[in-house]
Amino acid sequence: MRSSYLVFGQPLIEPPEIDEVVASMKSSWLGTGPKVAEFEKRIAAYKGVPHALALNSCTAGLHLACVVLGLQPGDEVITTPMTFCASVNAIVHAGATPVLADVDPATMNLDPEQVRRKITKRTKALLPVHFAGRPCDMDPLMAIAKEHRLVVIEDCAHAIETEYRGQKAGTIGDLGVLSFYSTKNIVTGEGGMVLTRSPELARRIKVMGLHGMSADAWKRFSDDGYKHYDVEEIGFKYNMMDLQAAIGLHQITRVEPWWQRRWQIWQRYMSELADVPIGLPAGWPAHERHALHLFVLQVDQARCGLSRDELLMALHRLNIGTGVHYRSIPSLSVYQRRFGWQREDTPVATTIGDRALSLPLSPKLGDGDVGDVIAAVRAALRR
Repeated sequence: MRSSYLVFGQPLIEPPEIDEVVASMKSSWLGTGPKVAEFEKRIAAYKGVPHALALNSCTAGLHLACVVLGLQPGDEVITTPMTFCASVNAIVHAGATPVLADVDPATMNLDPEQVRRKITKRTKALLPVHFAGRPCDMDPLMAIAKEHRLVVIEDCAHAIETEYRGQKAGTIGDLGVLSFYSTKNIVTGEGGMVLTRSPELARRIKVMGLHGMSADAWKRFSDDGYKHYDVEEIGFKYNMMDLQAAIGLHQITRVEPWWQRRWQIWQRYMSELADVPIGLPAGWPAHERHALHLFVLQVDQARCGLSRDELLMALHRLNIGTGVHYRSIPSLSVYQRRFGWQREDTPVATTIGDRALSLPLSPKLGDGDVGDVIAAVRAALRR
């Protein structure tokens, strides 16, 4: 057993990030300013879009996406039950109604045929989630959207590097939303980004993300001289700080070598766990690029002799931290009370959610750490 606990989802923070944060503190400019603007430029360049708008979380981005696309009370938004609660909460906070369509058992992403069955005259949007970093099957989803005149918001919380048929995730629908939370592939502690090709949507995201004001503090107080602002709409306090962007500025420069490191870990897990009685992630076609954000096992008690939670605790006792991504949305009590959803409504997602267990997958892991994870999984299953 390891002598120290391996925390799940550890970010890799290197000296340039630390130095950049210290420089921000010494400059006395901590809030939204030039480093946020530069981080936006770097993300836009990486994703190949003209506009990337930094916010304090992916959740804020999803909420603003619903708002600026004009969703109203009574409008329905179809999304996945295999996601973090933020995807659904953002729809609710915008005043719209979430509708769940079940997922494909292999990809764990929205099943386009299930989406089609959920379309009603009230449906106004689709919110696909690129689960674990694998792209949704966007061609049929976009065809459904075109047929029914729906807007599309891509939840790319797991999908910074994800590609689908040569297109970057987050650039296929009307808006895409990234996450830089502490467990993500690049981090700012907390933080998010909205991607769009539309200058009008970009302007509204920028304004609505800071109270509805026409100018942020950097534009008002910089050495160009004070400028009065207007309040154009009733907005929100969702802006990112320079302190956060200072971390992301350097993280984005390493996104590709870090992806390569996660690929090495992924391949080793696939090879060295191939003979154990546990479900490993499905492969993907050549026209897709997986962001390799989560390595999700499927723990079938009938097959391996342990429930997911029993294996989770066994690994915990062996000093290996794991994650659960995710219990299906209809398994959670608030949504059962509010919408009357039941676990049997989305049987594929429910089965996946009952069995899902994520192993550590981070460029911070050394070869010895990866070996410890593999050895612990094998030992726990032997017991």
